[in-house]
Amino acid sequence: MHKRVYQKKDGRYIYLYGHQPHTLPPLEEGEATGAPSSHARWHPLRQEWVVYAAHRQGRVFLPPKEYDPLAPSKPGGFPTDIPFEDFEIAVLQNRWPSLSPRAGTPPDGLPVPTREANGDCEVVVFTPELTGSLATLGQAQRELLLRVWTDRYTDLLAREEIVFVMPFENRGVEVGVTIHHPHGQIYAYPWVPPILQKEVEAFRQRPVLLELLPELGPYTVQEDEHTLCVVPPFARYPYEVWVFPKRFHPGPWTFSDAEVSSFAQQLGQMVARYDKLFDRPFPYIMVLHAAPKGEEERFHFHVEFYPPLRSRDKLKYLAGTEIGSGTFAMDALPENTARELREVRL
Repeated sequence: MHKRVYQKKDGRYIYLYGHQPHTLPPLEEGEATGAPSSHARWHPLRQEWVVYAAHRQGRVFLPPKEYDPLAPSKPGGFPTDIPFEDFEIAVLQNRWPSLSPRAGTPPDGLPVPTREANGDCEVVVFTPELTGSLATLGQAQRELLLRVWTDRYTDLLAREEIVFVMPFENRGVEVGVTIHHPHGQIYAYPWVPPILQKEVEAFRQRPVLLELLPELGPYTVQEDEHTLCVVPPFARYPYEVWVFPKRFHPGPWTFSDAEVSSFAQQLGQMVARYDKLFDRPFPYIMVLHAAPKGEEERFHFHVEFYPPLRSRDKLKYLAGTEIGSGTFAMDALPENTARELREVRL
């Protein structure tokens, strides 16, 4: 894998990854963005940090394809956020970050504790094409993407203030996507978020996922020698799927080449299976959970898919009991949804 580092005139970095070196000259850049301003406030009842980033109100929202900010720029055309005519995979610091190395100082006089929201937010552009998905990228591109995620983990976790890194993808307007171009994001946190802290505590007690392996037959959607895709028996969404390696890994940075190939293929096939389930592009949130800093000996890397659909044309809305108490109520059994997904013919 080759990597090129380029700094834009507004100070943000772009990382260009590919099977071949990227040597194209930069084109004209658009208007520079103002400095981000964000901070965190402590929630005394939930015992967690809440990030405030008011500058994000002005971010791009569902632009027409001719103004796609994640497309390659063209000479004389609309200056996108990537000032090059082509690329394989591009990673750039977010123009409207919630967490940033330049986050600024929290306001004074608040009645709760505050802290700087120092961290980073990056956008991972999967392809220069305006449309596509993990299912259509092609195996070589998916493997490259997995290696890109690995490189970003390595770079970001090397920073002293970063303790947890989370790549994710929001797919579909149903989950709030604001740009249709195939892409994901990476958030690098200066603290361990509450959901991950709970997972950390669970893995400290025992190897939860590896212990479950012998019991997951009825919940298995697809698998190969290295990777398993299951509807977890404790799923909180009807078609929730977890993907994880059968051998212990704290993150993809410890994968062998064979495991990289396997995991990339299983992710692509899983998205293809989702799309064929209802014969429509399947919306989801996909989150990579790797070990926070210091938990590499216990935390088992896994990917969680949270799809909002409970049928072809019905969304799974969170009800008052779920938002208000945090206790989810499911109207579909994991055993049944696993069978539905398993029976999809690719």
